[in-house]
Amino acid sequence: MALAATMRPLVSLALPEKGAARLATQLLLAIAGTLLLTLSAKTKVVLGPVDVSLQTLAVLLIASAFGLRLGVATLLLYMAEGAMGFPVFQGTPEKGIGVAYMLGSTGGYLAGFVVMAAIVGWAADRGWDRHPVKLFNAMLVAEVIM
Repeated sequence: MALAATMRPLVSLALPEKGAARLATQLLLAIAGTLLLTLSAKTKVVLGPVDVSLQTLAVLLIASAFGLRLGVATLLLYMAEGAMGFPVFQGTPEKGIGVAYMLGSTGGYLAGFVVMAAIVGWAADRGWDRHPVKLFNAMLVAEVIM
């Protein structure tokens, strides 16, 4: 029984055990995750000729804290927001352009975020989020696959 309790992602410590309160908390966490992803996409770090966003870091943090299911659900919600035309992606104009942007040159990168969240979330579900070296290795594998 104690082993099963340690094999859950960190966010499970804050979630109610079951019922509508658990679902509402998960929904709020997913929305907060999409807000973090949007802010990180719009934050630019200038390192020479290419601007770098903090979006990959946000994906890794969300997946390691939320676990596989909630992490992937958060990324899919983020993609749905972008598909509906909300300006959540890095290069979208103020009014957004929806699916057309997602099918452009960054579409594969956006799909890769879901794969990254799945890999790191899977590791977090197995307790790797409590071991920095194991978590770093999972993040490194996710980044290489990305």
